[in-house]
Amino acid sequence: METLKRLPVINNSWPMLLNNLFNRDAFNEGNHNFFDQSNAVIPAVNIKETTENFAIEMLAPGMTKADFKIEVDKNQLTISAEKQFETETDSDNYHRKEFSFQSLRRTFTLPENIVDVDKINAQYTEGILYLTIPKKEEALPKPAKRIEIA
Repeated sequence: METLKRLPVINNSWPMLLNNLFNRDAFNEGNHNFFDQSNAVIPAVNIKETTENFAIEMLAPGMTKADFKIEVDKNQLTISAEKQFETETDSDNYHRKEFSFQSLRRTFTLPENIVDVDKINAQYTEGILYLTIPKKEEALPKPAKRIEIA
């Protein structure tokens, strides 16, 4: 009969593995589809800056443009949405009735005195919310000025 060799367990790694799995910080893992304190999903975003504006793309499948609420208060841009899904049944004697409530929320701090909050544009297409946040005229880069010697 062949004897089986067991590998030694170094420092009993199971508790450490479980701690890493259940106690990890959602914001340091790179995947932001976790829940915050209000049980709202923190959706994934892409943020791009050009010389003229900032562009935000937010992943929000299953929503409609009527589900969104976009607000600017001082220099805080808050994007939130809520949607309730419920299956209809004709009978009160159902064995299973599934419904869910989905909400999402993200807040961004806008640079002070740089963006023009009155001209923010939002569009929702195929599960992605697009925001264009233009910069103020005085924040745009100026071309170099040549000074003549007198």
